[in-house]
Amino acid sequence: MKDHSHTHVNHGDHHRSMAEGFRRRFLITLPLTVTILFLSPKIGEWFNFAINFPYKNLALFLLGTAVSLYGGTPFFEAAKEEIKTKNFGMMTLVSLAVISGYLFSASSTFLFPAESLWWEISTLVSAFLLGHWMEMRAVSKTGGALKELAKLIPSKAHKIMGKEIIDIDTSSLSKGDLVLVKPGESIPADGVVISGESLVNESMLTGESVPVEKRKGSSVIGGTINQNGSLTVKITKTGKESALSQIMDLVSVAQNSKPAVQALADKAARYLTFTAITIAVGTFIFWYAVSGQSAVFAVTLAIAVIVIACPHALGLAIPTVTTISSAIAAKNGILVRDMKGLEALKKIDYIVFDKTGTLTQGEFQVSKVANNTTLALAASLESHSQHAIAKAIVKEAKKRGLRINPVKSFKSIPGKGAEGIVSGSRVLMGNKKMMAKYGIKIPKLEEKLSQTEVLVARDKKFIGEISLEDSIRPESKRAVRMLHEMGIKVAMLTGDKKEVAEKVAKELSIDTVYSEVLPDEKVEKIKALQKQKKNNVVAMVGDGVNDAPSLTQAHVGIAIGAGTQVAIESAEIILVKSNIMDVVKAIKLARIVNTKIKQNLFWAAGYNVLAIPAAAGVFYPWEILLRPEWGALFMSASSIIVVLNALSLNKTKL
Repeated sequence: MKDHSHTHVNHGDHHRSMAEGFRRRFLITLPLTVTILFLSPKIGEWFNFAINFPYKNLALFLLGTAVSLYGGTPFFEAAKEEIKTKNFGMMTLVSLAVISGYLFSASSTFLFPAESLWWEISTLVSAFLLGHWMEMRAVSKTGGALKELAKLIPSKAHKIMGKEIIDIDTSSLSKGDLVLVKPGESIPADGVVISGESLVNESMLTGESVPVEKRKGSSVIGGTINQNGSLTVKITKTGKESALSQIMDLVSVAQNSKPAVQALADKAARYLTFTAITIAVGTFIFWYAVSGQSAVFAVTLAIAVIVIACPHALGLAIPTVTTISSAIAAKNGILVRDMKGLEALKKIDYIVFDKTGTLTQGEFQVSKVANNTTLALAASLESHSQHAIAKAIVKEAKKRGLRINPVKSFKSIPGKGAEGIVSGSRVLMGNKKMMAKYGIKIPKLEEKLSQTEVLVARDKKFIGEISLEDSIRPESKRAVRMLHEMGIKVAMLTGDKKEVAEKVAKELSIDTVYSEVLPDEKVEKIKALQKQKKNNVVAMVGDGVNDAPSLTQAHVGIAIGAGTQVAIESAEIILVKSNIMDVVKAIKLARIVNTKIKQNLFWAAGYNVLAIPAAAGVFYPWEILLRPEWGALFMSASSIIVVLNALSLNKTKL
């Protein structure tokens, strides 16, 4: 077993490393900037003091150069990448502002007599370093979920070696190893209980705080907490195969995926860069050539425009929200594979549920059977199937002590039934369509509206029927009611007969019912809903395996009850528990996330409406002027506000 945890936490470590880098540069440039402030003639003029000595201008040049080059290096390097990839953005503007101010100040020191901008440029660089340090600290906190997940796996495991128990590194475990898990310890890897009984807290996986009873044959998940008994566990999955590793993969992918609105924000940031450069050039020309102000005044305003327009907040507005929201979702047993799915979920018009195992328990029980011969033949045939009805029939046969015989030439017919050779006889079982397909005549049967009927024939002769019932989940009614309150219509897909489907639909107040639907017809029903009216957004909720095509066809595919099989490629959103109330939670989260993204975009882009004109000197006649260093602080503050607004998501209760 390899330790894969480090691959999942690099994102947060990267931001922590960046925060430390900005902190170091800020603390080194700060005393140099303070010295420049004291030596600046303009500051001395404002506060009525003067510090003069030979080569003072040279000293300012050397100090200003140190601050600009050392403090500005991270921005220059990032700008180089932006220019190389033609993805012009914030770092291009920051670098342009610093370089422009530096060249003007160096020229005024050695080439022509003019007031330099050393103190403005130095405070600008220091303000940017401080802002980025604070911002990276905040951003690094948003990525802590993966690190916390990685901590769930204990570093040591008690491996059973014959009669001995030795402690080894969890990363050394292999499939088939036996481990002892003591009360209060975390289970080191996915496995199955060989002996012992205990309660296990699986809230890290499901979000459900009630512990789950485990005994011989029960599956257990690495990272969950054993509570009150000792368990001997046989390891079945390690490394990347484990449920926790797959969850971490999904969370990591989601945190790095981009909703569609991100592309719009990225485009806006690029346009803002070119707009800022254009306005800055226009500002310089107007104040210097038209209004007759000094070159220092014109350059100062031009630099202020470039600084204030930096689209950093715009770049942070969405990623911070998506990072936090995917972590919140994971804590609630909701795994988001693609943020586009969560984005689409906020505006769905119709949500489609597969009936069996989603709205209902999915655990059929035999309520009536014609005779034991019918049940024994059906159970023999169904022993080859994994369908919920098949399991119920086999379970009832075993309960009655009936013999389950081997089957030859087994064949499953999706949506109709199955056939095979049992004890030399050709056995058919399924619905009326199945019987009609083979020309088997069946007597008029009593209609049982609330039940599912399985018809059985031997050697082309009808021999009996088996009645089964599947109860509605207790949370289904509440979930449908809440979806209606959200303005969302609910549809149900099922292969069951019309009477059974309509009974369930009536009890749950479902809007649209599709009954007797074959698996390959489900996609067509989703398409029909999508075409029902223009831009109808449809979500599909199913088990992620049988419903894969329809999950893919829907605008949002939601796999429910995935358990440990979290890597379901057909769904954008995976609900670990078999509880459709989590569908409501996912939609609620999607809407909250949408609100946060709108708030962040409004702040990130909106403040420029006033800030850029102020920096360009539009309000100068009223003696309102925004200097570069203040622009840097405002720009940094806007980025921090956006991050803090995103962090407030952590208070969300689903």
